[in-house]
Amino acid sequence: MASTTPPTAAPARRTRGGARDDTRLALLFILPALIGFLVFMVWPTLRGIYLSFTKFNLLTPAEFNGLDNYVRMVQDPVFWNALKVTLYYVVLNIGIQTVLALVIAVMMQRLTQKTWLRGIVLTPYLVSNVVAAMVFLWILDYQLGIGNKLLGAIGIDQIPFLSSDTWVIPTIALINVWRHLGYTALLIFAGLQTIPNTVYEAGKIDGASEVRMFRHLTVPLLRPILSLVLIITVIGSFQVFDTVAVTTRGGPVDSSRVLQFYIYDIAFGRFQFGYASAMSVALLLVLMAITFVQYRLTRADSSDLA
Repeated sequence: MASTTPPTAAPARRTRGGARDDTRLALLFILPALIGFLVFMVWPTLRGIYLSFTKFNLLTPAEFNGLDNYVRMVQDPVFWNALKVTLYYVVLNIGIQTVLALVIAVMMQRLTQKTWLRGIVLTPYLVSNVVAAMVFLWILDYQLGIGNKLLGAIGIDQIPFLSSDTWVIPTIALINVWRHLGYTALLIFAGLQTIPNTVYEAGKIDGASEVRMFRHLTVPLLRPILSLVLIITVIGSFQVFDTVAVTTRGGPVDSSRVLQFYIYDIAFGRFQFGYASAMSVALLLVLMAITFVQYRLTRADSSDLA
């Protein structure tokens, strides 16, 4: 009888140097995320750019109108006011949040690295923006809020936190600082773990104090991580929406009408999707420009540890 031998498996694909080539396997794992990125990010972005050159209200087909939406945007005082309010919010939110997060991260790294402490720090981030906004809306209510009741108990006049054009943006900024502070601190804390302890030991031998080591060692060596954190938080702050939608809905008198809320109002309140898309494209360009400037000024692509 003729003997039959089972077919042997095809040898694994190897590169010229003899190493195994896992490119196909890597592409297979990347494919689901890539499909999601194309469907939920790239396509809506391209669609929004197209709609920004049209007049579209969902009820009739999109009608091309050239640069009319952009001309209207340039001449719209509410748009410029929304952009100014958004910039004011971003400066307050990012400035306070970054400084406090850096201090908390350094304290966690230099004093204690207990896991339960990191959990406590991250707890506010686990609360949704809507829930946090509703809770603070009750706490800071001018008439019935417990916040103003406590101020009155210590002899301080009531403060219209969310009903005054002076207080509303700082209040919204501080609400979001409270919620995102722990997450930002943990990002910075992760960056601190990349700094070798030998650097601080050398600083102690040279007689440097903790403050001096923070200024001349920690901050310079942490620069790439801080750059990344700033880029992420700035982009997120420019897209603030839910806190404003729950607490003030843009009031009083447009003093908290941030750009994202104005875009939402134009699109889903007035069904002017073409004009809303034009403002969204403008916001995209602003964020791209700010990210590029941040990246270059902070030299995020280089590290002093190299």
